[in-house]
Amino acid sequence: MSNHPSNKVISVQQPLQHDFWGQHCESNTLLDEASLCIKQERMPPGTAEQLHYHQQAQQFFFILNGLAKFEIEGESYLVSAKEGIQIRPGQVHRIVNAGESSLEFILASQPSVKHDRHLKDADTNP
Repeated sequence: MSNHPSNKVISVQQPLQHDFWGQHCESNTLLDEASLCIKQERMPPGTAEQLHYHQQAQQFFFILNGLAKFEIEGESYLVSAKEGIQIRPGQVHRIVNAGESSLEFILASQPSVKHDRHLKDADTNP
């Protein structure tokens, strides 16, 4: 018998936590540990997050449905369904729904960004 907690199946229908952010965007937390956070998120057409950065965390976005535009350090990248992109610590970035339908994606952050999200407008660094 192991001393590890039992495994648990997590679903979008029963996430660890469900939140709304921005303009009617949704976030379902699937895993939330200090070393790793995984979320499934949905952004309606025409929505975007604020420019920000993470001092410690790297992130990986994997697009499930829709078309995302990422703005990373002043460069723009279009990412379609079944494609992903990595954001490195310190990179100023944001995601924009560039399509006409809802944008759905998986977001993995390592370590968790729970206390590591810094708005670009509120800070002159980096």
